[in-house]
Amino acid sequence: MRERRFGRLGWKVSEVGYGMWGIAGGEGGWTGADDRTGDTALDEAVRLGCTFFDTAWIYGRGHSERMLGRLVERHPERRLHLATKPPPMDRAWPSTRDSKLSEVYPPDHLWEYLHRSLEGLGTPSVDLFQFHVWEDAWAHDAAWQDAIIEMKERGLIRGVGISVNRWEPWNVLETLRTGLIDTVQVIYNIFDQAPEDELFPACRELDVAVIARVPFDEGTLTGTLTRDSRWPEGDWRNTYFVPENLVPSVERAERLARIVPEDMTMPELALRFILQNPDVATVIPGMRKLTHVRANIATSDAEPLSEELMARLRGFRWDRRPTEWSQ
Repeated sequence: MRERRFGRLGWKVSEVGYGMWGIAGGEGGWTGADDRTGDTALDEAVRLGCTFFDTAWIYGRGHSERMLGRLVERHPERRLHLATKPPPMDRAWPSTRDSKLSEVYPPDHLWEYLHRSLEGLGTPSVDLFQFHVWEDAWAHDAAWQDAIIEMKERGLIRGVGISVNRWEPWNVLETLRTGLIDTVQVIYNIFDQAPEDELFPACRELDVAVIARVPFDEGTLTGTLTRDSRWPEGDWRNTYFVPENLVPSVERAERLARIVPEDMTMPELALRFILQNPDVATVIPGMRKLTHVRANIATSDAEPLSEELMARLRGFRWDRRPTEWSQ
């Protein structure tokens, strides 16, 4: 597994990390998860060199953090970098232009969930504490700034990040200029190339690490969805892949399938596209099974894609705007 420098924090992390939303299950998440399978997948990821793990309290309401804490206990010889996120107090994903910081991330709420996360992880500090939603209008509000500065000074967190709202890579640029943010987590994949316009250049200038999430466009870029795809009751994907999203997503994936090289799968192509960009410090695919872990981590050892293929993939850029189902 290759490693990359994690921005100004200076860490060396695996360029393929581990996104833990799908592995935890629970209300509002992905169905089909179980701890035995998940723990086995996590252990295999560590064995293969994965060192960056991204979770959030809301993933199973603390359950994924406890899974991650057990993983650290099982591998005391490995330096694993742990990232988590406190939920917005109003439980609204994403935030909107009308959202007020005092109703989403007041200081007392941030402190409460930091301590919850530390308890779940079983660690004295969190490597990366990330805001799970964000509005750039909050950039200069002292309430969040004072809280995270104190958390750092007390050694409870090592870095601060922002997970940018879906399809709003611009909605953090002013905040980055405060100098208080070490990382940005953003949706970036073959379809979602907009972060390259403004966000990546800003991160490059300020030495802010980029965490690329949703590399498979919530499943579209695995090539397994159809126009009739449905999931068990309670699965988040039913609310995301409504007909107006599912049909055009599948149509684009079908067109993409025609140019996937014969010796490559679509998921492999999706990850290699992301890793081609040196602005990305790590990509965090969701991996619930051993087969996912082995296939995804193997992309780290692959050769760069050809310039011709990259040029063709550029043509699949799909600029979308947030809507009621995009969450």
